[in-house]
Amino acid sequence: MTDERIKNILIVGGGTAGWMAAAAFSKILGRDYAIRLVESEEIGTVGVGEATVPHLKLFNDLLGIDDIEFIKQTQGTFKLGIQFNDWGRLGDSYIHGFGTIGHDVSLLPFHQFWIKAAQQGFAADIGTYSLNTVAAPRGKFMPSATDVPAGSPLADIAYAYHFDAGLYARFLRGYAEQRGVQRTEGKIASVELRPHDGFVDAVTLENGARIEADLFIDCSGFRGLLIEQALHTGYTDFTHWLPCDRALAVPCENVGPPTPYTRSTARTAGWQWRIPLQHRTGNGYVYSSAHISDDEAAITLLKNLDGRALSEPRPLRFTTGMRKKAWNKNVVSLGLASGFMEPLESTSIYLIQSGIARLISLLPERDFSATLIDRYNAQSTFEFERIRDFLILHYWSTQRNDTPFWNYCRTMDIPESLQENVRLFKDSGRFFRNAEEMFASVSWVQVMIGQGIMPQSYHPMVDQMPLDDLQKFMTSVQHVISSCVDAMPTHQAFIDRHCTAPKVNF
Repeated sequence: MTDERIKNILIVGGGTAGWMAAAAFSKILGRDYAIRLVESEEIGTVGVGEATVPHLKLFNDLLGIDDIEFIKQTQGTFKLGIQFNDWGRLGDSYIHGFGTIGHDVSLLPFHQFWIKAAQQGFAADIGTYSLNTVAAPRGKFMPSATDVPAGSPLADIAYAYHFDAGLYARFLRGYAEQRGVQRTEGKIASVELRPHDGFVDAVTLENGARIEADLFIDCSGFRGLLIEQALHTGYTDFTHWLPCDRALAVPCENVGPPTPYTRSTARTAGWQWRIPLQHRTGNGYVYSSAHISDDEAAITLLKNLDGRALSEPRPLRFTTGMRKKAWNKNVVSLGLASGFMEPLESTSIYLIQSGIARLISLLPERDFSATLIDRYNAQSTFEFERIRDFLILHYWSTQRNDTPFWNYCRTMDIPESLQENVRLFKDSGRFFRNAEEMFASVSWVQVMIGQGIMPQSYHPMVDQMPLDDLQKFMTSVQHVISSCVDAMPTHQAFIDRHCTAPKVNF
């Protein structure tokens, strides 16, 4: 029989996307495949993806990477959720926490009972019924405990990470090279297409070296060297709904123990992130250039840092959206080459991870089946659009009218798919996760309630619980959560004991 398997994979570009792909391929595909990565030290990486969602732990576990060693090598800290300040109204604050809220009863989610309790006047803020959202502002952290009773909130703690994206790429590079990935230093000067079908045949470096491959992975960042410049795939623009198109990023000195959460503070024309690492704090202002100048944005960012800035703000320009095809012919785009979703909910690294997993699941043979390509692209589009809707929700559900930017966001048209989710939740607090979309119902519920979208009613089965029992139930959950958080160590104490990173001098 003829062996139709793909043998040569070329990854164009390093950074987080390139080395995540290289590490995963080398682990899962093994040495039956020749995996090569081309990158240039002269070409920088964006590196804004320093905050993640819990899915990354699954990726690291797949590679066999130890949590503690990973944190040490990347100057990392732990993340229980995202704190949103001034998004609904000036002075508002809520946390989108990972994990669960309360506990379900008779197949009904906890928030259904909370809605009735709130209407009756004896419910506390919904965040007080979730371990993550109570522990985060108190500076507490621990991974799941194994010595507690089943069902204890301490037995199932969901968390993600903050880390230095450059150090993570370096860490994965060492991992991949140990497993046979070949790295080539150099800039690509030209891309050669096959005349009969337009597939990429080879790339040529500035030094004249020609590199052929069967499958090309484009991790070249915003420019999309293969997927766009060579194949002219096209781009779907989301700017109408997500109007921020620029960012300024700057690190600053730490001025206290690292918080176990990312902070997102709404500003005049966008929002500012704060990501605490062990050796510094990452900061940035994501903004709309139609509503504020670059100089004004820089002034706003620098005056709202916790500590001394460690560099000048680094500018980034982007168009939020996605490629019309993430996989075109024999090129699969990952990371910024596949599209850009602003870092409001830390989805960038997740999308890399998801794209890698999807490609491995649909790995083609040399004939590059159109059926596999179409399924990959359909799933990729679905994923981008659902994340898009979740990000739009944050902007559109504001009640702020103090600046032109927020007036635009509050009054803009939104996709019908998002309108349906909001209508359903407003009606009776219900939300249905659509297939394999990234964000579960608990995330949508927290953001909608956090931004002031309150259901008019609740599921009728809630009324099966007598009112006195409901009040006792709510009090009991709140007490259990509070007691569990009391028992947790501080975030800093956990890091000091288990995963202190090497000191860095700036």
